[in-house]
Amino acid sequence: MRAAGVAATCGPRSPQPKREMTSRQAHDVPDAREEGDQRHSGGRGGAETMQAARPMVVAADVHKHFGSFAALKGIDLEMAKGEVLCVIGPSGSGKSTFLRCINQLERADRGAIWVDGELIGFRREGDALHELSDAELARQRLLCGMVFQRFNLFHHQTALENIIEGPVTVLRRSRAEAEKEAMALLARVGLADKRDAYPIELSGGQQQRVAIMRALAMHPKLMLFDEPTSALDPELVGEVLNVMRDLAASGMTMIVVTHELSFAREVAHRVVFMDEGRVVEAGAPGEVLGKPQHPRTREFIAAVLS
Repeated sequence: MRAAGVAATCGPRSPQPKREMTSRQAHDVPDAREEGDQRHSGGRGGAETMQAARPMVVAADVHKHFGSFAALKGIDLEMAKGEVLCVIGPSGSGKSTFLRCINQLERADRGAIWVDGELIGFRREGDALHELSDAELARQRLLCGMVFQRFNLFHHQTALENIIEGPVTVLRRSRAEAEKEAMALLARVGLADKRDAYPIELSGGQQQRVAIMRALAMHPKLMLFDEPTSALDPELVGEVLNVMRDLAASGMTMIVVTHELSFAREVAHRVVFMDEGRVVEAGAPGEVLGKPQHPRTREFIAAVLS
């Protein structure tokens, strides 16, 4: 159980019944390469180059219900390797649910998601798609690192121990090797002197920086950030955003759910505005944040900036 928890980056998956797609449903799931030909362009420099590569993430007609409430209503989205995608929108618009579906902490009720060409949650056998086993899901989750609002550090472990837990327990790396990399990661975010500090001894910003490095220690291909600064005091927000800027500059593929519009304008290749479980508007930051076309986008941005 402990290893599985680390593999999921400390986020519990909602219990759901097993399911299996029929042959007809499997035919309805497109190939990721076909979806990849329909990329949206625009945004920060480098987007044209990214179009030629296989998409890192493809979401096709993704739906998710919680009882009678429709959290996601047909999300179609794509991003390239090395792209930074910022997702904005009001609370309850489905932003966090979408991230949790990508990382399989929630299971989509309909549609399909690929990460780096792998169909998430299923394997194809002929014309049928079969749900992955728990072990296969744990392996697939290693594609993504996820950073949550509330840090989710192990409170009984030091900063160093939090970072090496996954590499040692899940990736089976030697403790010496894991500690060497963990110290380099802590130094990268200015926390080398906090290696032996427990979470309770760290500020919120320091805890979140450790949480980000813990995710990076697993060498994910995609980083998911679920409002990583929303639980921080205002004066601590900048230190976490600086770490994320550094990650973006290093070429890490990132999906960031955020209300920090200035960060999105500066760092994102594209901005997506979601409302009521749908993508309302998407495009370059200057367009979506500076000249939004949809009335609901304009209304939301005006409210955030007021």
